[in-house]
Amino acid sequence: MSAETKEIAIYGAGGFGREVACLIRKINEASPDAPPWKIIGFFDDGVPAGTRNPYGEILGGIDALNAFPRPLAVAIAIGNPHALSAVVGKIRNENVSFPNVFSPDLIFLDRERIEFGRGNIVAFGCLLSTNVRIGDFNVFNSCVTVGHDAEIGSFNSFMPGSRISGSVQIGDRNFFGLNSGIFQGIKIGDDVTLGGNSFAVTRLRDGKTYVGNPASVFHF
Repeated sequence: MSAETKEIAIYGAGGFGREVACLIRKINEASPDAPPWKIIGFFDDGVPAGTRNPYGEILGGIDALNAFPRPLAVAIAIGNPHALSAVVGKIRNENVSFPNVFSPDLIFLDRERIEFGRGNIVAFGCLLSTNVRIGDFNVFNSCVTVGHDAEIGSFNSFMPGSRISGSVQIGDRNFFGLNSGIFQGIKIGDDVTLGGNSFAVTRLRDGKTYVGNPASVFHF
């Protein structure tokens, strides 16, 4: 392996994990002069070690990751915010780092005025406006847009086509369904689920599930 090659593994060997593998390949193709990522495999507690998918071998679960003996970047490909948070909380290995993984076609309207933490995954076709602040371990699936002056916490999952308007404030561990939308200036706290094709036009209460247009509390 070249001294400049960077090793990366994906935590989560399911469909989203395979998509992230494709995303990393596209990043390498788009930046041939930069040190490439080398995908060494996957970690997953629900898949037997030694098995394979089309993009690599399953290396083990959380114990194997915590025992990994050399520096390793890890992209956590888990769409469930609470499961994502739980996995991050179990990683103790000081050799592990969490880069932001950005699709090469990601549009920044003003890169200098967009802040990211660590471990975020931004997939194909996304757009981020200006004066945007984003925390750690958020998943932005394909074709997500984030408006100006938005503030987003950590461990949030935005499914394809989610639209976040300007001056929106979002806390932690929220899930936004396919083609959902948040109107201008809305505040969303923690542990909220906004269903697919649903639109938040008022503040959403912590821990509730909302569906519809306008979105209202869903009673199970």
